[in-house]
Amino acid sequence: MSEGVSTVAVNGIRLAYRTWGKEHAEGTPVVLLHCLGADGEDWRGPLIPQLAAAHPIFAPDLRGHGRSDWPGEYGLDVLSPDLLAFLDVLGLQRVILIGHSFGSVVAGIFAGEHPARVERLVLEETPAMLPLDPPREIRERPDEPQAFDWELRRQFDQQRNTPDPRWWQLLQEITAPTLLIGGGTSSHLPQEDMAAMAERIPNGTMVTVEDAGHLVHEDRPREFAAALRTFLADGSQPGR
Repeated sequence: MSEGVSTVAVNGIRLAYRTWGKEHAEGTPVVLLHCLGADGEDWRGPLIPQLAAAHPIFAPDLRGHGRSDWPGEYGLDVLSPDLLAFLDVLGLQRVILIGHSFGSVVAGIFAGEHPARVERLVLEETPAMLPLDPPREIRERPDEPQAFDWELRRQFDQQRNTPDPRWWQLLQEITAPTLLIGGGTSSHLPQEDMAAMAERIPNGTMVTVEDAGHLVHEDRPREFAAALRTFLADGSQPGR
């Protein structure tokens, strides 16, 4: 499988996606979900060659991002069906699912709703979907052009403020071995919330890459890749 950008029709919209790796690689397909405001290109870097040697890799632009359609509807209960349809159209029955930040929220909900489709789950710098106190400000669209639909940020901020309790409950339905990777005290996300998520997921654990901040796979790629290799290679999970 050569690298490229393709599109696929799912749920009445078009999703763009990038591919890396060998089409007939024996490893389980890897699906990478980017953070808010980014796209599948965000994953390009040292991690890709290491994974692509053994796994076909798929990195979609989630709806409202990049080259995918911007339909204006961005509820998390829409994004999870998008991912299911994406896997079905591409014939990906069981995957290793890796998400960063916003993408990790989508990944976690999907893994709880469709546990049979996820062999292993990695959540990088994932926000806990618990009510925020104080609530997050819902900001107006800036004047300058954006690389994603600003309405998506507004809707996600609203969902962060008053999340559906079902999303937190779904963590207990995840059956895949799950690795949460936190960026330590330099991250803006509460690391204790990620630790609570790791405790709630039946086969979950957490590792912390200190001083990595929110962009662990970008700012500390060696440490991120090392934790991922250990997690994927032999089934062992790094200790808390």
